[in-house]
Amino acid sequence: MSRDEDFGAYVAGRRPHLYRSAWLLCGDPHRAEDLVQEALTKLYLAWPRVSRVGNIDAYVRRMLVNGHIDDIRRPWRRERPTAEPLDGAVSPGLGEESDEQPDELWVALRSLPAGQRRVVVLRHYWGLSIEETADDLGVGIGTVKSQTSAALAALRRILAPEPVTTSTTTTHDTSGEL
Repeated sequence: MSRDEDFGAYVAGRRPHLYRSAWLLCGDPHRAEDLVQEALTKLYLAWPRVSRVGNIDAYVRRMLVNGHIDDIRRPWRRERPTAEPLDGAVSPGLGEESDEQPDELWVALRSLPAGQRRVVVLRHYWGLSIEETADDLGVGIGTVKSQTSAALAALRRILAPEPVTTSTTTTHDTSGEL
């Protein structure tokens, strides 16, 4: 295969997964597209070297995470849209492999701080070990563990159903008669 055919085959096979990862990281479908496009552009330039080394997914994953970190540091990216999505809008990256759209999960993930969201995506979406996640994020193993613990606790609080409380009211007869 030529360089372009090899790269094209990789992109065709992995692009949906990369897009979903980017969307989980940033929570914005347009920014996710930008992150993936930037990462794939850089990957194309480095393709001969990266394809020889082998672990292409790790390289692209690291570019997505670093791109997201760089992006949130830019002042103009701190603005958040306030308008509601148009009727009929679909959450991106979802429903491609199933008809279900777990809206609650995506809302819960988006409510996490960026660092916790990155750890959850790498650990539980990509299936990385603690050591691999720490390496990808450039943080210590303890940080990954504490961020994972805090994120999962927050997700449990957000996603846990409200406990059903049944109150039994007793009426007392104050007339003194039995």
